[in-house]
Amino acid sequence: MGWCNWVWRWCATALGFVIFGVFGLLFKVILLPYTLPSARNNTSSHIRARRFVARIWAGFIFYLRFTGVISVRYHGFERLGQPGQLILVNHPSLLDVVFMLAKVPTLNCIVKKDLLHNPVMKSPILACGFLPNDESLQVIEDADAVLRSGQSLLIFPEGTRTGWDNKISFNRGAVSIGLRSARVITPVVIVMNPPALKKHQPWYQVPKQKIHYDFYVGDDIDPQQWLQHKPLPIAARKLNQQLQEYFQQECNKRKL
Repeated sequence: MGWCNWVWRWCATALGFVIFGVFGLLFKVILLPYTLPSARNNTSSHIRARRFVARIWAGFIFYLRFTGVISVRYHGFERLGQPGQLILVNHPSLLDVVFMLAKVPTLNCIVKKDLLHNPVMKSPILACGFLPNDESLQVIEDADAVLRSGQSLLIFPEGTRTGWDNKISFNRGAVSIGLRSARVITPVVIVMNPPALKKHQPWYQVPKQKIHYDFYVGDDIDPQQWLQHKPLPIAARKLNQQLQEYFQQECNKRKL
C-alpha cells in the first residue's frame, strides 16, 4: 500500500510541475498588459496582477493538496498584509514563495534576480512589480519606497533555501530594511516534514510520506522600540541575531 501511495504522489508531483510550467508560460500572454512599460510603475496594476497570479497559484496548491502530495496548515495569517509591514520568512523549500503569495495576494516581494532568466517566473515578477535582488543600494531604496507607500513586503532573509543541516542564517540587510522603513516587522516560521524540494534536490526525489507544511505567524516587532536607544547598525545586528535564534528554536521545537 505504501509503495502504491508513493507512486501516486510521484506521478502527481510530476504532473504538478508540468501544470506549473504550462501556466507559467501562459502568463507571458495573459500578463502581457501588466508587463508593458506603461504599467511597470503603476501600483494599482501591480496589485491587480498579484491577485490574478495568486488565484492561479492557490489553484496549484489546491491541486497538490487534493492529490495528496502535500498537506498544509496556516496559523495567524489574518495578521498579515498590514500597511508598511515587513514579513520575514525562513525558506525550507522551493514552494515557500508560492504558498505565501497565494495566501496573501497583495504582498510585494524581493526575489532573486536570476529568476528574471526563468521563462516561467519572469512575467509574474514583472507584472506584479516584485523587486529583483541584485544586492545593490537600489533594491534597498526600492524596498524603502514600497514600505513607505503602505504596501506589505515579503523577504526571505536567508537569501536561498535552508541547507540540509537546517541551520538558519539571515543576511542582515533584510532586518536593516525593516528598521529603516517598516511600520512593523512580522516573522513567519515555516516548518515542513519530511524535508523535500531543497536546494540542489531534484523534484523527482519524492519522500516516502506526504509532505506537511505548517506556517506560524509570530509576534509583531516595533522597529521604533529597537531604534530608541541604539543606532541603526547596532540595532540591526542585535535584532538579526535574535530573529535567527527565534526561527531556529521555533523550527526545532515544532518538529518535535
